[in-house]
Amino acid sequence: MEKLSDTFSIKTTEERIKTTREILDVIFKDPQIKYGLREFSKLKIEEVITVFEKEQCKFYVRCLKRDKDILVYDRNKNIGKPEEIVRQLWLVRLIKDYHYPMERIELEKNIQFGREIRAKAVDIVVYQEDKTTPYIIIEVKSPTEERGIDQLKTYLNAEGSPIGVWSNGKERVILYRPYPKQFEDTLTEIPRVNQTINDVLKERKTLDKLTSDYDLTERIKILEELVLANSGFDVFQEVFKMIYAKLYDEKEAMSRPDHEVYFRKSKDPKFTFDVINRLFKDAIEEWPGMFLRQEEIQLTPDPLSICIGQMEDIKLFDTNLEIVDAAFEYLLPEVAKGKKGQYFTPRHVVDMAVKMLNPCDKEYIIDPAAGSGGFLIHAMQWVWNHDLKNAQHEKQIEYAGRYLYGIDFDDKPVKIARALMLIAGDGRSNIFRLNSLNPREWQGSDSEKEKARANLRERLLKTNNYEKDKENGETFRNFAFDILLTNPPFAGEIREQLLLRDYELAKNKKGKLANKVERDLLFIERALQLIRPGGRLAIVLPQGKLNNTNIEYVRQWLMDKARILAVVGLNLNTFKPHTGTKTSILFLQKWNDDPKIGPLNIYQEDYPIFMAVSKKSGKNNSGDYVYKKDEKGKIILDEKSRRILDHDLDEIAETFIKFAKEQKFTFWE
Repeated sequence: MEKLSDTFSIKTTEERIKTTREILDVIFKDPQIKYGLREFSKLKIEEVITVFEKEQCKFYVRCLKRDKDILVYDRNKNIGKPEEIVRQLWLVRLIKDYHYPMERIELEKNIQFGREIRAKAVDIVVYQEDKTTPYIIIEVKSPTEERGIDQLKTYLNAEGSPIGVWSNGKERVILYRPYPKQFEDTLTEIPRVNQTINDVLKERKTLDKLTSDYDLTERIKILEELVLANSGFDVFQEVFKMIYAKLYDEKEAMSRPDHEVYFRKSKDPKFTFDVINRLFKDAIEEWPGMFLRQEEIQLTPDPLSICIGQMEDIKLFDTNLEIVDAAFEYLLPEVAKGKKGQYFTPRHVVDMAVKMLNPCDKEYIIDPAAGSGGFLIHAMQWVWNHDLKNAQHEKQIEYAGRYLYGIDFDDKPVKIARALMLIAGDGRSNIFRLNSLNPREWQGSDSEKEKARANLRERLLKTNNYEKDKENGETFRNFAFDILLTNPPFAGEIREQLLLRDYELAKNKKGKLANKVERDLLFIERALQLIRPGGRLAIVLPQGKLNNTNIEYVRQWLMDKARILAVVGLNLNTFKPHTGTKTSILFLQKWNDDPKIGPLNIYQEDYPIFMAVSKKSGKNNSGDYVYKKDEKGKIILDEKSRRILDHDLDEIAETFIKFAKEQKFTFWE
């Protein structure tokens, strides 16, 4: 397959591969992009193409089809052509994987639009057996390029080709024009040389054929461009319905013969719709509380078929939760998140907080502003990797379903949290849609609130007033959770006087009730109500809550109620691009002088407090993630070929753990 130019020679295969690897790293700039070329994950890229220095500081590849050397990198100008690498790799795949003969392939084909001829418009064309009728048109892009699908559609229409492929190496879209329809459908795979389109559509799918190597956010963006953006329906809801149906199908496939999956498209879009909608309805019955029983998929058969074509090959169970989490964060509208002061907590911040509080098996954990469930999931994984490291998976699942609780007032984040817990392996998550600040609203006859009360009742603090509270109607105010981790919404003020009466921090020094109180201030008090004496918590707060002279009484109230374990000031860039508010994480342990409740933490007036300020947030001023580089400026990858965020929160956590052991904190003994 490889034909090297006569103008150069390479002494050894090892040197050839080394040179190719080095130049490819430069061309793609970020080495993870090269390793993220999922379309070519089965190829050893450096072995199937060769990059060589033909002229000083100018590097070329030998084109498999054009029989000439193509410039791909100019070191003097620091200009590379990653799209040419993608094209050459596609040529390798067409020949090696799909077995198309070279004589049926053409590159840089001219396209005629009326009287206009667009020179070298089409990157790759695969012809029918007659070698003149276009069969597959491939539009290649740089791995950083996300547009061009509309351009591909115009080429399909102009050439009359039934199949079109858009590919940037990381993701691909395969469009299909089922003659005589003009509406583009999608395929999951290109027909091999001895296959028809019907063969591809009829091919059975099984769990072992699904991939865990994908970017769900990129796929959703593709679906938006193809159909969802103009569908007239709530994109979040419709994508979530498909994910819900797919989760159910994967679960059921585990017990089907050959582990066959039904979440796939067929030749008839109406048949596809009926199958997917049935899976969705069955998922509602299997996991109630996410959707109403009468709900159905709103997308019509044709656009739904396109969506299924982009999702049927991915695996959700036992996958990297961050992939799905990032997709859900993308789906939630920025405006909605901003108005409510809700922001997904960066996962390296979550990891630091979890690591410092060291949750253990048999400790009950709650997040009263759970959002997508990041704190709960990372706490679960921490326990799985430590106390339950050698436990059977069933034991780990039992822990997740019993000890983790989440509350949020917004329906969409609740659905996300439940789905992520489901993907993590727990179908009985205690995630409830409630207003954490107002337990009076928890009363009601609807099934959601009844289930929430039944589950949360078990965690109420059994104090001397408990039986009296039950007689007068449960208040659901004081609980006995061991750990609380949360990032409550900052925005908004509470003006409801009946609600404010329940909070000490809603009253001034003279005991007079305020007309309004900032929401996050009440969350501080509510957080302490939710944990037992001796329990510990981490809460993200605007820094002003900790150093504003106008609310000194809040700090005094806090010190009366709990020991301040640590205060970690987060970098200004931490929550960008959502907000530039300066924040800190406050770590507390509630005072406890009763050994019957838990480990003693007797009140002290004077004690050391761990203080730290993060200088490296892992983000730049624009809110983009920043990754570690070596002394030459090259991005460093971990053992799984993933970029490593450049932040100092792990170092802060390690330093705190050392401090905690010196202070003989019981949770770090």
